[in-house]
Amino acid sequence: MCGIVGYVGTRSAQELLLAGLQKLEYRGYDSAGVSVLRDGEIDSVRAVGNLSRLEDAIAARGGAPAPSGGGTATATEEIATGIGHTRWATHGRVNEENAHPHFDTKDRVHVVVNGIVENYMALKQRLIDEGCIFTSETDAEVIAHLISTHLDGDLVAAVRAAYAELEGHYAFVAMSADEPGLLVGARKECPLVIGRGDGEQFIASAIPAFLKETRDVQLIENDEIVVVRREGVELQTPSGEAIPREVQRVDWDEEAAEKGGFETFMLKEIHEQADAVAETIADRTVREDGVDLDDAAALSDEVLAATKRIVVVACGTSYHAGLIGRYAIEEWARVPVEVEVASEYRYRNPVVGEGDLVIGITQSGETADTLAAMRLARERGATVLAVTNVMGSQATRDADGVLFTRAGLEIGVAATKTFLCQVAVMYLLALRLAELRGTLDAPRRRELIADLKRIPHAIEELLDGEEARVQPVADRFGGSSFFLYIGRHIGLPVALEGALKLKEISYIATDAYAAGEMKHGPIALLDEETPVVAVATDSPVLEKVVSNMQEVRARGAHVIAVATEGNTEIGEHAEVVLRVPKIDWMLQTILAIIPLQLLAYGIAQKRGLNVDQPRNLAKTVTVE
Repeated sequence: MCGIVGYVGTRSAQELLLAGLQKLEYRGYDSAGVSVLRDGEIDSVRAVGNLSRLEDAIAARGGAPAPSGGGTATATEEIATGIGHTRWATHGRVNEENAHPHFDTKDRVHVVVNGIVENYMALKQRLIDEGCIFTSETDAEVIAHLISTHLDGDLVAAVRAAYAELEGHYAFVAMSADEPGLLVGARKECPLVIGRGDGEQFIASAIPAFLKETRDVQLIENDEIVVVRREGVELQTPSGEAIPREVQRVDWDEEAAEKGGFETFMLKEIHEQADAVAETIADRTVREDGVDLDDAAALSDEVLAATKRIVVVACGTSYHAGLIGRYAIEEWARVPVEVEVASEYRYRNPVVGEGDLVIGITQSGETADTLAAMRLARERGATVLAVTNVMGSQATRDADGVLFTRAGLEIGVAATKTFLCQVAVMYLLALRLAELRGTLDAPRRRELIADLKRIPHAIEELLDGEEARVQPVADRFGGSSFFLYIGRHIGLPVALEGALKLKEISYIATDAYAAGEMKHGPIALLDEETPVVAVATDSPVLEKVVSNMQEVRARGAHVIAVATEGNTEIGEHAEVVLRVPKIDWMLQTILAIIPLQLLAYGIAQKRGLNVDQPRNLAKTVTVE
């Protein structure tokens, strides 16, 4: 979603803000802006488009834009104070007036905001009646005016007063021209984090914004106010009581946020999948015949063993990981599983309560709909488990237990390595449940765990030369206007995820369907120009999938099959076969998605598109 960065210190705020915003570009945005306090006045520059447009606008105003890729900001004589923002439009059109930072009528209070102010219309009308002049169509501007009406020489008190009147889910940072060297932030659902430096402090919506400058962080919890000055940081309750909070040191190095020699972040992260999955499973599969989920935040064996039903709530790619988890849990542990789209589940009146385990899968741990669904389930007595990649995220605080995916930082908007790690975690959970419930004997568990441990090597083997094998397919079909993806059983979620990847980064109209449903409508879409991607890895339903492939070819469509090495029959029913190493059929989803990631990538590259920042998309959806 949108990106926030703020700075207080003695170096060039403008350069540091621009460098920080560059690190947040992966979140997706359509406009950007910075406000810097100089000589008692706030100088604000905003622009539509990418950060190069903002840098040009700053240069036109006589400012000095940051060098391409950031750079070391120079020291200044006085305390520097500034805030910056990348916006992804929710309220209001994409134009300079709606870009952040927003300001009050007197141009003395500036704010940057992520999220949504739900009661902004009522507040806006009241503020207009009081004489405030609005210059944008956004809900965010309300916050600047609201703080200003409460401001009487104390920005901290004004922010607390404004916070008490706001409804919604948001994070914001405010600055006042009358109080240099001070930033005040507030968190309500949306992420916000502090970077602690030596004589300087940072505040941002995500750690990469300041990772180059400091690795010492303080997490801001929900319903907290944070006061940022050069000499230090204070966290407060909304009523003004001080909150102690330890400083943590993140172990990411700066290269983790760079491309590492690859042409894009997405390609780099596809190639990081072997290491990411290895990190996810390594210490949890030490025993040959069992899985140990003894993370400090995980649920106890007693709770897992007592589970009578599981409900997975998730969105997008995480939803597909949940579907794979359903097949594994029901097959191995014999626990009934439902998988729900979180944005629908949260507005139903679901039957859920004691004895149910609700699993919220969210890469960022900040997905608004998934968090809301988790809270609803917990309020009704269910036990809630979060599967997430981000320590300290909201999901980790809203759940009874947590399983971390350990995928590391993912910059590309389209999920790759985080998806594989989510699937790996669901496999681990399924195996643990099966052991606790006695539904898989020890020899079968040993077989599955041995194959699970083989997956990182199999991924490396698959990626070795796979791009060269997939690119000709991308070149051949990259001009197609429509793709159909089909799969059955555990292959269906792979088809859904493969289709989503193609939609996200190539902008090609794509549908994914249960192959057995072809004659119930989708077959009407097929003609001699249609590529059909079939997930045809080894499984008990492979014969049925082959039958569906034959139906497709009979209508003149082109079949691209993902199949298991050693299966020669598939080649008789497909024009193109992309093969994956042979492991247990239930585990092959992790391998089967990789050729589909590369196919989507190759087609997007052929079409000259930006795969790391697809249009209209954001990495983390922190609003509805």
